[in-house]
Amino acid sequence: MTGIPTRGEARIRLREKAARLYLEGCTIQSTARQIQRSYGCTRTLLLEAGVRFRKRGGRP
Repeated sequence: MTGIPTRGEARIRLREKAARLYLEGCTIQSTARQIQRSYGCTRTLLLEAGVRFRKRGGRP
């Protein structure tokens, strides 16, 4: 995981990638690993992207 803050255009691209992965069915943890960020940072990016979170426990 990178400790470097992501700002500007790079943050927008990262936010879009995180949202795409999550909406394709990845968990937040899996998305975090793929974009090399912490769970908390990834969750924040998803919130910024306006993603509606799934309920806990996976898909029925």
